[in-house]
Amino acid sequence: MSRLTRPPFIDPTTGIAYDTAKSEFEGYLAKQSMWLRDWRRRFFILKGSRLFFAKTPYEAPHGMIDLSRCTTVKSADLKSHKKHSFEISTPETTYLLYADDEKAKDDWIGSVGRAIVRCSSTYVSRGGATQGAGGNGGKSSQNNEYDDDSDDYSNSSNNPYFND
Repeated sequence: MSRLTRPPFIDPTTGIAYDTAKSEFEGYLAKQSMWLRDWRRRFFILKGSRLFFAKTPYEAPHGMIDLSRCTTVKSADLKSHKKHSFEISTPETTYLLYADDEKAKDDWIGSVGRAIVRCSSTYVSRGGATQGAGGNGGKSSQNNEYDDDSDDYSNSSNNPYFND
């Protein structure tokens, strides 16, 4: 029996095709549009250091956020005037998104935060090797037996990816 597969994302600038199958995390979020500032429900696909978005789970994604360029992911309920919202910031753009509930929001912030850290040039695994930004040859650190990420994302006041 054949399974439906999602078409790749084709970068309109470079023409590079990015495979979006076998994602690390996916689901629906609402995203504020850049030009009209209205909210649109989109299906988001997190794979490696890229967050893709499409209208439905099986359409080709029409947008991508390169998480290697991101500086923060944090709650944005006050900024967006929406419950369960968060922002993903790059030096050029801040993306406002909101989830259906608080648990989904926390899951997304955690997943995106881990992806940002993994592709950061300062990420060091418990084995001592530098990860991300070329430190592991472009491979995901998820297969590293020394790194389970379990206590890297505590909800402490020293963690920049979580807020009170």
